[in-house]
Amino acid sequence: MALKSTVFKAALSIADIDHNYYADHAFTLARHPSETDERMMVRLAALALNAHALQTVCNGDGTLGFGAGLSDPDDPDVILRDFTGQTRLWIEVGLPEERALAKACGKSDAVAVYAYQSPAEIWWQGIRGKLTRLDKLTVWRIPTATSQALAAMAERSMQLQATVQDGQLLLSNASQTLELNCERWRP
Repeated sequence: MALKSTVFKAALSIADIDHNYYADHAFTLARHPSETDERMMVRLAALALNAHALQTVCNGDGTLGFGAGLSDPDDPDVILRDFTGQTRLWIEVGLPEERALAKACGKSDAVAVYAYQSPAEIWWQGIRGKLTRLDKLTVWRIPTATSQALAAMAERSMQLQATVQDGQLLLSNASQTLELNCERWRP
């Protein structure tokens, strides 16, 4: 019998001071059996960092949510679609392959990667020269200690506050606050 996804609920209150975006979101995250808490929480942090695009890109008339992720490798981890169904933002977390990124750039107006874990530097050294033609692509690095601290915040039912200021994310729950500074590897 196949293992089923574990369902997590997240109430996320976002105050993005950089983009003047303030909203409350309720999400259901299905964590694939092979997905770690770390990866799931990096997906959630990437969504919080880019939620402003609902307003700045779609003028408030779009949908922002999680893709099928590991269940479907051709689906993004986080996706923003406008009211016409056009994919405006495609977000991948982890260390995706060049081919997958090229395909994503063909399907979306913008693509962002949030690389995390220790092998990210090795992945970047091997792939960055191959990505020069992908002008829609932005690559960010989340420090390993930060992504591991994000994993510790995972709960089946989460009440989270996300504050974005000066490009930095402060993610808080009832007991802790985590500061997330992403390093921009590719503009």
